[in-house]
Amino acid sequence: MKKRKFMALALSCVMVCSLAACGSKDTGASQPAPAPAPAEKTDDSANNDNNADSQTPADTSADASQAADITLWTYPVGSWGDAATVSGMIANFNAVYPDIHVTVEYLDYTNGDDQINTAIEGNQAPDLVLEGPERLVANWGAKGLMVDLGDLWTDEAKSLIYDSVQSACQSNDGVFYEYPLCMTAHTMAINRDIFEAAGALQYLDEETGTWTTENFQKAVQAVYDYGQTNVGAVYCSGQGGDQGTRALVNNLYGGTFTNAEHTQYTADSEENIKALELLKSMDGINFDASIAGGDEVNMFCNGTFAMAFCWNATQEKNNADQGNINFDVLPMAFPTESGTPQLCGGIWGFGIFDNGDPAKIAAAKTFIDFMANDEKQAVESVKASNFWPVKDLGNIYDGDALMSEYAKFIPYMGDYYQVVSGWAEARTAWWNMLQQVGSGTDVKTAVEEFAATANAAASAQ
Repeated sequence: MKKRKFMALALSCVMVCSLAACGSKDTGASQPAPAPAPAEKTDDSANNDNNADSQTPADTSADASQAADITLWTYPVGSWGDAATVSGMIANFNAVYPDIHVTVEYLDYTNGDDQINTAIEGNQAPDLVLEGPERLVANWGAKGLMVDLGDLWTDEAKSLIYDSVQSACQSNDGVFYEYPLCMTAHTMAINRDIFEAAGALQYLDEETGTWTTENFQKAVQAVYDYGQTNVGAVYCSGQGGDQGTRALVNNLYGGTFTNAEHTQYTADSEENIKALELLKSMDGINFDASIAGGDEVNMFCNGTFAMAFCWNATQEKNNADQGNINFDVLPMAFPTESGTPQLCGGIWGFGIFDNGDPAKIAAAKTFIDFMANDEKQAVESVKASNFWPVKDLGNIYDGDALMSEYAKFIPYMGDYYQVVSGWAEARTAWWNMLQQVGSGTDVKTAVEEFAATANAAASAQ
């Protein structure tokens, strides 16, 4: 891979984050939180400081003699999807709590939801899940399946965790169903080599990673005319990676996905209809009902596509480490008319299914507290995600050029709307709508049908 041009960022550049408050009863009460200081992965000698022998119990009333067998099901959040990494962190935990035995199941985003829903139906739900508020709060929490984690949200925890993240981790009636660990801003990316050869780099700002809607059109046309006919794809075989297609459509002309109160879906706005009509008309952009976000990432990495809409720092790191990329990746914010993008943010943390066993619930809370709050383990836990902490843990990625580059996108994080009621149904309706648009259905008709379906689901909850 070519040596990339990295932007030197002072920590102060990312200490203000526009991740909007969400999920609380009064969305105007919480001010935008400061973003965590960007940093990057240190060398192995630094990681050795986090071995099991150095671990000490977090400041908690948990008893080291607790005994329970619990299950953790984790979505592939960075290296939290890697058995060797997770086993090492569990060994750290067991050095302090030797009688809490943790069995891990590794999920993916293709069928992970189906696996959990099947387990719920069979009264075999896992004790712990690592995922985001859209599942833990807006879905399973809203259905009364999750444990109230309010006792983990001590005054000290609330004073440390960014306000906007707190808001996303609780239901509209103030019940905390998630304890957060890490966060990021989702982006798109381009194959810089192809864009350079096509003369398309002139249409974007490499330093800030931003471009206008007009210049996005010019760049795509230049790459298409160069001979790269598959410039990008609006993937829609399922919900995987749908944060990318939502952000693309919303940003092009300033549309929104929900209202500010997170009570109604607004994707049928004139701005979003205009954006979908634009994408449908562009040479080189195809609506592809045969692929989802993960497929798009693979096809971007192997050179089939010149851009990806399902991207973030972890995607680049993982694919680069695996040798899947042989070109220079340039991460980009989604194009906007205003020049100020609103990126979809990701928040990940732990939730506990209420399986009716107080000992298992107590042990699961102890596990969460250790992984997220132990002074040394918290750093290791966050770095395993390849994302940023939800509280100030210092410059944990100091010297890491990749994470420093992606840190420039944190101030562009927009409203975390994924906690609106009916979210699961809305996600399905979204990719169904994209399929309809791709097959020739009138855009306005398809989008209005989406809004009606999503809002009906929201009203039913």
